[in-house]
Amino acid sequence: MGCFFSRRRKPAQGGQQQLQGAGQDAAAGEQKAPQYSWDLRAKIDPKDYTFSGLKNETVGRLPGKVAGQQFVIQDCEDCKIYIFDHSATITIDDCVNCQIFLGPIKGSVFFRDCKDCKCVVACQQFRTRDCRKLEVFLCCATQPIIESSTGMKFGCFQYYYPELALQFKDAGLSIFNNTWSNIHDFTPVSGENNWGLLPETAAVQDYVPLPSSEELKAVRVSTDAAKSIIPITRGQRQKNSDESCLAVFFAGDYTTANARKLIDEMTSKGFQLVQTKEVLMKAEDAHRVFQQSALEFIPLLEKGPVVALEFNGDGAVEQCQSTINEVFSGTKVFVSESKASASQDVDNFYNFADVQMGL
Repeated sequence: MGCFFSRRRKPAQGGQQQLQGAGQDAAAGEQKAPQYSWDLRAKIDPKDYTFSGLKNETVGRLPGKVAGQQFVIQDCEDCKIYIFDHSATITIDDCVNCQIFLGPIKGSVFFRDCKDCKCVVACQQFRTRDCRKLEVFLCCATQPIIESSTGMKFGCFQYYYPELALQFKDAGLSIFNNTWSNIHDFTPVSGENNWGLLPETAAVQDYVPLPSSEELKAVRVSTDAAKSIIPITRGQRQKNSDESCLAVFFAGDYTTANARKLIDEMTSKGFQLVQTKEVLMKAEDAHRVFQQSALEFIPLLEKGPVVALEFNGDGAVEQCQSTINEVFSGTKVFVSESKASASQDVDNFYNFADVQMGL
C-alpha cells in the first residue's frame, strides 16, 4: 500500500511563510492520497449471512440481500427458512425438522448431520453427509452425492418468483442442466437403498409451504409446476413408452423461449419431458451426434451452446416434427427423423453431453 513520510522543515527567514507553504503541501498531499478498492468495499458482517440456533421461527432473506455471498445455516429446529437470492455456497449443519428453500447457489450446498428436513434447492453441486430422511426438490448441474445418509428422497425442482430467472443467470446455472435424479451414493450398503424418488404427484407446497410472514410474502412465489423456472423432467423414472424423440435448438436470441414453447406444446399433448441439457458443441461433436445432418448444423454451433430436449411417448417423433414445422418454421432445429433413429439420437447426444460435463 506504500508508506507516507513527513519531512521536518527548519524555519528560517520567512519561517511563517514556509510553514504555511508546508501546510498547503500537506493538504495537497492529503487530497492526492490514493484510495484502494478494498477501502471502499462495504464491510461484510457474517451475522447477516448466518441463521444459527433458531427454534420454531420463520426467517429468510429477500431478493438482493445475499447477492452472491456465502451463507451458513446451523443448529436450527422446527424452522421455516427461505433464501430468496443467489449465493456462492451454503452449508447446513445439525438442522432438525426444518423446511428450507435455497435460491440458486453458484457452487456447492452441503447438508451435514441433518434429519427430517424438507427442502427446495438449486445448485451447481449437491452433497449430504450423515443425514437422515431428507426430502429434496432439486436442481443440480452435476451429479448429486450422498454419503453416510439414509432415507433420502428426491424430486425435480419446481418453483417460481419474478427474480428467480436472473438469479439463476447470476449464479451461472442453466435452467436446462438438472441431474436431480442421477444420485451417486458414496457409501452404499449391500441389500439396502439409501435413496429413492418422491412420488410423481408430489407437490412442493406440501413439503415446503409458501412463506407466511408479511416480509417474505412480498416475494411473489408460485409452486405451480406449469410456472416453474426449471422444466419438470421425468429423470430416471421408468419411461412410459419405448419411443423417444430428440429436439435440439441452436443458440440465438430466442433459444430459451423456443425450448420452453416446444415443452409446453408437447406436454400439453400428453408427452413427457424426460431430460434437458444445455451444452457447447464442436464440429466433431456434431458429426457424432447429428450424423448425416451434421454439415447443416455445424455453422450454428459457433453462436453458443445448444439446448436439447428428450420427449417420450407413443408418436413422439411424428408429433415433435409436426409441432416444429408449424410453430418454428423459420428456426433451424434438429429433430429425430424416425422412431428407428430416435433412440440412437438420444443416446448419441446425452452420452456426448455427459462426457462434456464430466458426469
